[in-house]
Amino acid sequence: MKKLLLIAFLPLVAIMGCKRDLTSLNVDPKNPQTAPSSAFFTSGQKSLADLLTSTNVNVNIFRLIVQYWTETTYTDESNFDIVTRQIPRQVWNGFYRDVIRDFREAKKLIPAQVGNQGVQKNQLAITEIMEVYTWYYLVTTFGNIPYSEALDIEKLQPKYDDQKTIYSNLLARLDAAIANLNTSAASFGSADLLYGGDVSLWKKFANSFKLKMGMTIADEDNAKAKSVVESAVSAGVFTSNADNAEFAYLTSPPNTNPVWVDLVQSGRKDFVVTNTIVNKMKTLNDPRIDNYFSYDATGTAYTGGVPGASNNFATFSKPSSTLQAPDFPALLLSYDEVEFFLSEAIQRGYNVGGTAVEHYNKAVTASIVYWGGTTAEATAYLAQPGVLFDAVNWKRSIGEQKWIALYNRGWDAWIEWRRLDYPALVKPPTAITAIPLRFTYPIPEQNLNKANYDAASSAIGGDAVTTKLFWDKF
Repeated sequence: MKKLLLIAFLPLVAIMGCKRDLTSLNVDPKNPQTAPSSAFFTSGQKSLADLLTSTNVNVNIFRLIVQYWTETTYTDESNFDIVTRQIPRQVWNGFYRDVIRDFREAKKLIPAQVGNQGVQKNQLAITEIMEVYTWYYLVTTFGNIPYSEALDIEKLQPKYDDQKTIYSNLLARLDAAIANLNTSAASFGSADLLYGGDVSLWKKFANSFKLKMGMTIADEDNAKAKSVVESAVSAGVFTSNADNAEFAYLTSPPNTNPVWVDLVQSGRKDFVVTNTIVNKMKTLNDPRIDNYFSYDATGTAYTGGVPGASNNFATFSKPSSTLQAPDFPALLLSYDEVEFFLSEAIQRGYNVGGTAVEHYNKAVTASIVYWGGTTAEATAYLAQPGVLFDAVNWKRSIGEQKWIALYNRGWDAWIEWRRLDYPALVKPPTAITAIPLRFTYPIPEQNLNKANYDAASSAIGGDAVTTKLFWDKF
């Protein structure tokens, strides 16, 4: 018996005799209390791509606003009712809670978790670029927003910062992040769902996004826009579709294309395409039409429904099977978009190389090729009188063709439509407001952060969908 007791006692003596932190014994390695920083980064990327690509009428109704699609049975959102479903609240929460918070958590954890200084620096820079990208959509959707005090647990009623001041700060942050990118070091590897950790591609992305930010303010501050754009282009922007910021979805849930989730997996029949875009593409003999839409009920033609009306689902063309594939990717920034910006930049007198018509033609060609067409089809398309670049009315040429190219990217199409004022969209006769120029602030902000809400509403000229944001001058 004594021997048995001694043997039983030995492990306890051994444990007590070594200088170990006993609390470590309570840590379950299979259930860590702190997630890897890369997991937060990946989660932020996916939430961002899902939010921008979704067709869910509780969140993303921009395909309806810019008249790519319209509704069938329930037509509230096609008529710009953004309040009943509290759409601004869902957008607000989606960006702040699901995206920016994840990127900030990643930035907080990276210094402690990533030992290699070169990798650490790249990860911090790339996460910062993604956060700046996210802020861009918030500020171009609402105007003045909580920024300097946002997501501060000590600031339960954060102040709203001036939209132009935020924008200027975002540009400065983007420049700093670009300067910290080092192509000689690695970054996130497979945790990066856009570029697989390729730092050289992230540099192109950041400069291309800087180009986009510069062009967004061109009507408001031409001198600053010129400086930002020329700096971005000289540093290196996208040069082909191979550079596209493409978020690859998978064929199986839960990592599938949100369009597939909303239109196929759900089994709902909520949307048809509009006669606005169908008729425009038919008039121009656009080779992308079969990649964008399915045939209508005849099985041989493309027809669109009336924006804002109650349209019969069976009668009209729907989004194509290509678009509805579970693994069809999301685009966060594209080469054709860059070329359209370069064409516009030249028309504004910026020094970016080439001619306006050359960049315009490259933009249209890139879009057609991306959607499965050929360069020969693009050449024939560009030769048509209705497509030829018009240097006198360049906003119309670029605006209409960019609107067509941005199909499936309704949020970006909405930004560009407000900025360029083309195509000349007409609001549905049943619409409850004019076509929205911004989203109103979420209702909880009006109730729980009233003083700051009131100040922000007054500062921007009223919390209405018709209030123009600082960069939307015409």
